[in-house]
Amino acid sequence: MNWNLPDESASQYFGAALARAMMDSDPRAGAVIWLQGDLGAGKTFLVRALLRALGETGPVRSPTYTLMEPYELAGRCIWHMDLYRLADPEELEFLGIRELDESDQFLLVEWPERGRDYLPAPDLKLQMQHRDAGRAVAATASSPRGQQLLDRLRVEQEASGTGAPG
Repeated sequence: MNWNLPDESASQYFGAALARAMMDSDPRAGAVIWLQGDLGAGKTFLVRALLRALGETGPVRSPTYTLMEPYELAGRCIWHMDLYRLADPEELEFLGIRELDESDQFLLVEWPERGRDYLPAPDLKLQMQHRDAGRAVAATASSPRGQQLLDRLRVEQEASGTGAPG
């Protein structure tokens, strides 16, 4: 499924809709979401909008140097990872990546291709790219949980008319 997000406001709404989809679709299930795209495609912006929608009031920085940042929001553990500066995928073992692959946690991963076989398989892939003044997002479900999130996200977006599929 593809979305056209013509401006910053639509991108923020999309992040909030994704947050609602994550929390509403199955309150006990987490998910692994891969965010892919070139530098400046809006991956961190989307994560920031998602975290704000879940109640984060502090700074939301890209974990480019720390590689991952944990958040406890809405009674759930959410991990934001940015693997852009990952020197070797094996480093993920030292960060405890295996412990993060629990069914009730959310793992949001920027630059997942740099983690190769060390990352858990994605439930949902979001491919982001620049489009005029906004962004385009292509979402692909890779598991039943991912399809559940995608279906919920589609309902959210269609109900609002904001950032509609396109």
